[in-house]
Amino acid sequence: MSTEVIETDAVIVGAGPVGLFQVFELGLLEIKAHIIDSLAYPGGQCIELYPDKPIYDIPAVPVCTGKELTDNLLKQIEPFGATFHLGQEVSELARRGDGRFDIATAKGTRFISKTVFIAGGVGSFQPRLLKVEGLERFDGSQLHYRVRNPGQFAGKNLVIVGGGDSALDWALNFAQEGPNKAESVILIHRRDGFRAAPASVARMRELCEAYEMQFVVGQVTGFDESDGRLSALKVTGSDGVTRVMPLDMLLVFFGLSPKLGPIAEWGLGLERKQIIVDTEKFETNIPGVFAVGDINTYPGKKKLILSGFHEAALAAFGAAPYVFPEKRILLQYTTTSPKLHKVLGVESPVFD
Repeated sequence: MSTEVIETDAVIVGAGPVGLFQVFELGLLEIKAHIIDSLAYPGGQCIELYPDKPIYDIPAVPVCTGKELTDNLLKQIEPFGATFHLGQEVSELARRGDGRFDIATAKGTRFISKTVFIAGGVGSFQPRLLKVEGLERFDGSQLHYRVRNPGQFAGKNLVIVGGGDSALDWALNFAQEGPNKAESVILIHRRDGFRAAPASVARMRELCEAYEMQFVVGQVTGFDESDGRLSALKVTGSDGVTRVMPLDMLLVFFGLSPKLGPIAEWGLGLERKQIIVDTEKFETNIPGVFAVGDINTYPGKKKLILSGFHEAALAAFGAAPYVFPEKRILLQYTTTSPKLHKVLGVESPVFD
C-alpha cells in the first residue's frame, strides 16, 4: 500500500465517456488531472454494457460502437497525460484547512486536489443476479452476466435469461449467421412481453418460427450438474410444468443495480440517488466539487452522452478559478488559438 500523497489540480471520479472528455476540457485550460475508476479499464457503461453496439447520437460521428467511442476519447486526451488509477473505488473525500480536498481510494491511494469532478455515471453498478441456490458456483465459468468476448460462446448451446435489450440483442447475435453463431439458443423470460426494441422482438419471433432459436416463458427454478459442471437449467412455466434445458453456457441479463457507494456519505446534495448541481458550472453544494454526466440532476436534465460533454466544458471553466485564482480565463478556440495548438501538440495552421 502506497503512502505517497499525490498533489494535483483535479481528480476525476469515473472514466466513462464524460469523465474522459472532462480530461480534455480541463487540459485545454492547462489543468492537470488524475482519473479514478472502480472498473479495471476506461470506458464506463460504454465498455461494460455495449462495447460492440452502435451509438448514433454523437455529434459529427454518424455511428460508432462503445469501444470505438472510448478509444477515440483516449486518443483525444493523450496530449494531456492524465494519470489513470483503475480498479479503485474512492472511499474518502474531505475538505482540508487550506481549501483543497483529501481524497483516498479503498486501495490506499491518496490525493490532495484543488478540485474534484464526479463523473460516476449511474454509480458503481453491479449486475442483478439470478437467485437460484448453488448457481453462483458457476459464475465466471459457465454463468455470465456480461459478454466480454463474444467468441467464447460460438458453437455452444446457450440459454439466455432476460427480457430487455441486452438479452434480446445477444440472443439475436448468437442465433444468426456470423462468426459468433452458437450451436443453439434458448431465450427464457418470465412473461411474453419484453422491455426491448420492438424490431428486436419481431426478429426474435421470426427466428423462433424458422427454428433458429427457441423462446420459453417461465422462471428458472433449479439446475442440473454433471462432473462439477452446469449441465442443464430447470424452468417452470405458468402451466406449472418444469422443463429441463441442456446447456453449455448460461447468460443472464437482468439489468444493473446502481449503487452510489461511498459518494452517498460525502455530504453532497442528493435527489433520488443523483447529485444536485447548478446549470452554470455544474457545481455541487460543496464549492470545488463538480458533478457531470448521468450522476447529476438539475431541471431539464437529459441522460445523454452529448449532454455530459456540454456539462464537462462548463465545469472545467467553473473549476479554473480554484486552480488559478489570479489568472483571467479567456475562451479560446482550438481552430485558431496558437496557445491551444501548443497545448495539444499540433502545428498552428497558416491562413492566407
